[in-house]
Parts: sequence; structure tokens; C-alpha cells
Amino acid sequence: SSDLSVAQFMGRQTRLSHNSCGLVGYPNVGKSTLFNALTRTQIAQAANYPFCTIEPNVAKVAVPDDRLVKLGQLAESQKVVFGQLEIVDIAGLIRGASQGAGLGNQFLSNIRSVAVVLQVIRCFEDPDVLYVDNLAKLDSVQEMEIIRTELLLSDLDVVTKRLESAARKAKNDKEMMKVADVAQKALKELEQGHPARNVILEPEEQAIFQTLQLITAKPVLYILNVDPEKAATGNSLSEAVQKKLVEEGGGSSLVVSAKLEEEAASMRLGVSDEAEADALQEEYLAAAGLKQTGLNQVIQACSQLLNQQCYYTVGPTESRSWFIEKGIKAPEAAGVIHSDFEKGFICAEVSKFSDWAQHGSESALK
Repeated sequence: SSDLSVAQFMGRQTRLSHNSCGLVGYPNVGKSTLFNALTRTQIAQAANYPFCTIEPNVAKVAVPDDRLVKLGQLAESQKVVFGQLEIVDIAGLIRGASQGAGLGNQFLSNIRSVAVVLQVIRCFEDPDVLYVDNLAKLDSVQEMEIIRTELLLSDLDVVTKRLESAARKAKNDKEMMKVADVAQKALKELEQGHPARNVILEPEEQAIFQTLQLITAKPVLYILNVDPEKAATGNSLSEAVQKKLVEEGGGSSLVVSAKLEEEAASMRLGVSDEAEADALQEEYLAAAGLKQTGLNQVIQACSQLLNQQCYYTVGPTESRSWFIEKGIKAPEAAGVIHSDFEKGFICAEVSKFSDWAQHGSESALK
């Protein structure tokens, strides 16, 4: 909604909603390059050989928000603090990862810990970039399906073991019987080749289902990594993936050139003025036909897939956005700032962003 609330709370943040997004895919598809651009750092070793990212790199990225900027200006805040997402660069998966190939078990474990899967798919030809799995030619759709299969097989293994364990204990434990029932539902979908997000659950089964930590139950954003020259239009490889997603009933995807985005982000290096750095980056991307960074699109899409919204705290010291899960109640929303606010919650003074923008201050609203 463009008409989010501004709530007057004071305090410090001690509890965050789970908002991590993991970059996954084949080796050498551009995950670390994209990570570098997203985080405007060079901490990921974007090297041209498989498994150069063994331990996942983790970084926080700010979620751009024009409304927060406007509120900060109106309140004459000393600083503006954007909400953040956690981006995790997970090492490349290959065929057979679910059986441990390429350190697959370790990498799959890292994927289970994130809330959203960002599957990066190679949609660019480059003879200098190694390609694994000995495919006769680059096939982006096949690459997508191989990774999907490995994630599904990994979930199938997890559910099978959990079902066996729960079934043994179910005779004398009613809770384990419930776990076995949920695991059986998940197993049925997975055995048919369907992701776990297709499982139909009763409300009381949701919590049990979450304990399974199934990768294919997580929302997915497909990032189609193209050549810099095709960043604005896409190419035949990205179009083939998008066509496949449409045939399957739809799936979130974005066309991005990780190389172009990293080059554009590097324009910011050494520039202390944020506005000037933004202008340099935008000018570089405009030359490639882009009106905004692909990175901003990725960040915004992640925020939507996390099923989150935000509210703002505004004042002369700082204006800040706080991410909350959609549908939670006001006391829980206050608890994101500090747990004491949830425990001692009485009420919140809330006003609409549009009213702030129109009237200019809290006092003018009263």
C-alpha cells in the first residue's frame, strides 16, 4: 500500500522479523557478482571457478523508500535509517548436490536457513566463464530445472526421515502423530515432483510444517542474469525461462545484468556525497537503457515475497522504517522496536503517510 502508517514509538531495535534472502544457483552464474553489486562491496570473491564461495557471505542491504526520505525532510531528522534485508551468497550447487556432490549437503543446509530463495540463472554466453555439468550448450531452462530438482530431492530426503521418526513415536505420542500427518502430506506432493509450497494445510498444521524447514516451501525469485547489452530487453535465454514459468502457472522473475550492476555500483566508490553517488550510478545505468537499478527491483521483490510491510517512526533525531509481517497486531509491531513495548503496550498514535505529506508535521495533524 502507498498509504502506510506512521506510528510514534521510541526505543531501540532488539527483535527483527526473519528477512534473509539467499542467492543460489550453479557455480559461475553471477551470484557473487550480484552480491557484490547488491552490497556495494567486494567481500565476495567473484572468481571464475566452482565453489569459490565456500562459507556463505552475508550482508545487510537497505530497502529504498521515497516515503521515508520525505518524512525525514518534513521532520528535519538528523538521520534517516532505511529498513534492511539480509542477503546471503551461498556457494554454487551442481547436479547431485542432494547426494553431497560439490559439498552439496553443506550448501543445502545454508539455504534452509533463509526465508526467500533467489535463484540466479545464467542467461549469457561467455567462453571465458567456465560452465559445469558438461552440457552440450548453455540451456538456462535446464539449469533452472536441475537446481529445482536438487532442492526437491533434498526436501524429499528430509521429509522421509522425519516421517519415519514421527511414525515410530506416534503410537504413544499424539503430537508426533500430528507431525507424521503433516510430513505425509508434504511427502505426497514431493513424490509427485511438486514443491512443498503446494501442500494444502489446516491452520493448526502450519506451525508443524514450518519445523520441517523445507527449501521448496520458500518463496522463490528467479534472477535471469544477462549480458550488459541485454539488461534493458532480455534475450532469447531469459525469454525461454520466462515462457517456462508462464506455462507452469507463473513465477516471479527479473532480468538483471549482474556485471552491469556491479560496474554501476563501483561508480560510487570514493564519492562521499550520497546524492552525487546516486547520480553517477543512475547515469551509468541510463546509458544502458535502464531507468532504475535492477538491484532496487530485486530488493523490492524480496520485500514483497517476505510478506512484509513497514511502518515509520519519525522525529528530529531520526526517521526510521521498521519491517513487520503483514497481518500482525499493533503490540507485536511495537515489539519489533523493543520487547518491552509489546509487553507494556497500551495504544499507539497512528497517522497516514499521505496526511503527513499533506500537512507537514505531527502537530499539524492534531
